[in-house]
Amino acid sequence: MSFKIDVQPAGLSFQVNDETILAAAIRQGIGLPYGCKDGACGSCKSKLLQGTVVHGTHQHKALSEAEEAAGLVLTCCATPQSDCVIEARSVPGAGEFPLRKLPVRVISIDKPAADVAVMKLQLPANMPFEYHAGQYVEFLLRDGVRRSYSMANMPHTGPIEASAPPTMELHIRHMPGGLFTDQVFTTLKPRDILRIEGPFGSFFLREDSDKPMVLLASGTGFAPVKAIIELMRAKGIARPATLYWGCRRKADLYMHEWARQAAAELPWLTYVPVLSEPQPEDQWDGRTGFVHQAVMADLPDLSGHQVYACGAPVMVESAQRDFSTRCGLPEGEFYADAFTSEADKHEED
Repeated sequence: MSFKIDVQPAGLSFQVNDETILAAAIRQGIGLPYGCKDGACGSCKSKLLQGTVVHGTHQHKALSEAEEAAGLVLTCCATPQSDCVIEARSVPGAGEFPLRKLPVRVISIDKPAADVAVMKLQLPANMPFEYHAGQYVEFLLRDGVRRSYSMANMPHTGPIEASAPPTMELHIRHMPGGLFTDQVFTTLKPRDILRIEGPFGSFFLREDSDKPMVLLASGTGFAPVKAIIELMRAKGIARPATLYWGCRRKADLYMHEWARQAAAELPWLTYVPVLSEPQPEDQWDGRTGFVHQAVMADLPDLSGHQVYACGAPVMVESAQRDFSTRCGLPEGEFYADAFTSEADKHEED
């Protein structure tokens, strides 16, 4: 059964064939906002103006019963039962690059922190892979299982030379017992072959704006923010940007020197590391507490800013709520990618 979906106010239309609204949009290159694709983060929440849908499994924190009763839907787990009209922000560029499945070869796995691996992958020279800095890929594992990680480097540009095939950098936090991360931290080795699909996600720099930016990261949420900084450097984008990176202790700032060096070299970039639980051995004299509260202390008026937030769901949710209600951040200027683990996706309130 095929149904038509109209997206307002963008005036976009597409067909859905026994699938979720978001799956159909991604398949056809229609740019809708989304993050986890699993009903956990709420990034794809939209207003159903006409028609009916059936929701699959999702978390109440992503869509409450009251919100559903008010006509809100999660496009990632809403299957249409009729033609529908939805109100959603279109995301120019989100569907710009074709989805590709391709093999990648492990080049190296370094561990800058006890529970963080920086994995570099070689992409096939004969299969161009385009993406926006900030987007993510999914590893295709056995039995249809997938795991998602953001690219930590800007996309390759220019001609591909056989002597220097394009590479991809990922930052992977070890989740003990994790199907994929246990493998990364134990048996995976250079020259191993993996399969990925992408690019996915609507978290990337809106280059049509010149507003000053807050780049807000917690933990390995630093990865896509690093890619955005690399892109800005390469393109000569000089919008003022302040990077706030929150971790528990100093060892968790696994690329602290990279961030310090970038801020020293780029006049438009400021770096503010924040530790929530510094240890005596850290000898930390920098900022402490919750990272989004450090932003609010420095920038009590965010009405003229854009915010790009990436990391733990609780950080992203707190920042979005507090920045809008207490700092005047316009609703449409908060862009986020909540790093939902498999545990996050399956827990219920």
